[in-house]
Amino acid sequence: EIAALLSAAEMAETCGEPGLAVYLRETADSWNAEIESLLYVTDTPLAREVGVDGYYVRYAAPNQRSAEKPAAGTATLQNHRSGNGHISLAELVSPDALALVRFGLRKPDDTRILNTIRVIDHVLKVETPHGPAWHRYNDDGYGEHADGSPFDGAGIGRAWPLLTGERGHYELAVGRRDNAEKMVVAMEGFANDSGLISEQVWDSLDIPEHQLYFGRPSGSAMPLVWAHAEYLKLRRSLEDGKVFDMPTHTVERYLRQRNTCKRTYWRFAQPCRMLPDGLTLRIEVFAKAIIHWSTDNWATSHETGTTDSALGLHYADLSCNESYSLGSLQFTFYWPDSERWEGKNYEVDMQEAPVDYTDGQTRQNNFDFNPATTQSLPRRCAPSPSPLG
Repeated sequence: EIAALLSAAEMAETCGEPGLAVYLRETADSWNAEIESLLYVTDTPLAREVGVDGYYVRYAAPNQRSAEKPAAGTATLQNHRSGNGHISLAELVSPDALALVRFGLRKPDDTRILNTIRVIDHVLKVETPHGPAWHRYNDDGYGEHADGSPFDGAGIGRAWPLLTGERGHYELAVGRRDNAEKMVVAMEGFANDSGLISEQVWDSLDIPEHQLYFGRPSGSAMPLVWAHAEYLKLRRSLEDGKVFDMPTHTVERYLRQRNTCKRTYWRFAQPCRMLPDGLTLRIEVFAKAIIHWSTDNWATSHETGTTDSALGLHYADLSCNESYSLGSLQFTFYWPDSERWEGKNYEVDMQEAPVDYTDGQTRQNNFDFNPATTQSLPRRCAPSPSPLG
């Protein structure tokens, strides 16, 4: 999605909409900057077991932006018997994290990527007679049972050949071509006698009565077109000497230019909990609004009108410069089209300098402070010092 936003920004410029292009790039920057705060966990039992400070988890719940720690809470995995399949989000890992490299968002030698790979290999890697393969995630229940009996709505997830192809792309990105070539050979070894690659390969001792042999196709779908596509893409990347489908927009913006994020966003469905010092708070809503806000518990207040993004969203930037002491930012909404107040106050804590998650360094607050655009509220709807209705 981040890469798509940057591609869409280029399209907007081509279509003569530079303002929309700016908005799309700023949104991409905000999302990219939040990856670690949502998905990178530290000092967990699994991290200590592997000997790393942290790692990326498979996913975060929708409400994680307001959580105090990344990946808080638990999930119930599919393909388990009723009452089973519960796992802490902070313990749920997947090779999905390699997409951060493949999409040009993080460098292949980023310490956090290297840490995550150690965890992935510790938890999910299987060495077969044909080469390495990986499980989708820990406690996957989609696959044959331990005795080889077929998947019946529950089971044990097996190793996926397509993930060997994805790992090959990472190995090429980090500069280990020989390893990437070994992944091609492994994928070929996973295929059946007709050259078809299955969804999963059997990753345990042979069970001849079920025609299950270590490193050979399991009873899963075959051929899996996704696996064949990944094989062809890896062959193409090896021919090119680089990951051929890595988006150029993300590489240029985040890896070469090392672009930093200057704002964070707030939406009703995705409120943020903190506003780091030096960042602008972007509020996004689905209708035209005037934001009434304060940084001193309504002793003084400001009004900022929203801008139409032309994408069904209206947004306003609230900039708190160094003249404001760290505390909290309170705000509410006036909706001009319906001539009504929101009737509720919202609050975001203002915190000290944030971490730049693209390189682990502290962001520099070296951007200009732009005063918010002020609009006058209708007198008959003038708010009280703490507008609640």
